[in-house]
Amino acid sequence: MLDSTTQEGTCREELDFPSEGAVLSGRIFRPKGAPRAAMVLHGATGAPARYYRAFAEWAARERDLAVLTYDYRDFGASMRRPMRGSKATMADWGMLDQGAALAKLARMYPDTPLWVLGHSVGGLWMGWHEAMVRVSRVITIGSGLAHVSDHPWRYQWKARLFWSPAVRALAQVAGYLPGRLVGLGSDLPRGVYEDWRRWCTTRGWNQSEVGRSLPLPDPSRVTARLRMIAVADDDMVPPAAVWRMRALYPEAVKEQRVLRPEDFGLQDIGHIPPFQRRNAVLWPAILD
Repeated sequence: MLDSTTQEGTCREELDFPSEGAVLSGRIFRPKGAPRAAMVLHGATGAPARYYRAFAEWAARERDLAVLTYDYRDFGASMRRPMRGSKATMADWGMLDQGAALAKLARMYPDTPLWVLGHSVGGLWMGWHEAMVRVSRVITIGSGLAHVSDHPWRYQWKARLFWSPAVRALAQVAGYLPGRLVGLGSDLPRGVYEDWRRWCTTRGWNQSEVGRSLPLPDPSRVTARLRMIAVADDDMVPPAAVWRMRALYPEAVKEQRVLRPEDFGLQDIGHIPPFQRRNAVLWPAILD
């Protein structure tokens, strides 16, 4: 573990922790004083933990939160083998790695309120995480049961190309998805792409596999205040797909919020960009 202090005065610590069959690399950002809550940030598919650094530093400095960011197995700083040989799946990322990160934070802060922030896929697996029983607040942004037909036409052709037999064959031949070749930006383990492809081209996303290839979740674990945030110009997971997520967490106390670019003086927001430093004007609306 390495401790360092940022220019803003917050402390960050590098750490490794186990997830079933893997070791994950993370970083925790701490405020100057005692945190009012400890929050794990489950990232979006293809977004490495370093992408969330500016937001995590702001949340520690300005909102007195201890924030854990981390990379899923065989991705980003958690990649410990050539991606070509990875057996990781999106189900591993959601059930095992997200659950392990939350459990790690719960052990680090046994007497501090726990929060969860899920970006995109980061908000869809909470019913499988045992430590959710301790979580008092959940915020999701761009998390929804999206189907390829949900995308507006300006984006739908890109999505259908991304899920096409040609891209799937590319992943099979390469042994992983060469993300930079197909416009994703980050490479992905083949199993992650295969799960993602199958679920985004199946109505209900992964729900048809629950109780079959996927174990049953326990929705009663999720009783926290849940703020579901949709972004008005999110072509990847439009608001209608976000609201479908309500059915996953029937016991939660739910709130819906839409971020519209014009309300923040922005020309656009989109799916991945809310956590970019240039969009910091959005951050209070996400957390407060």
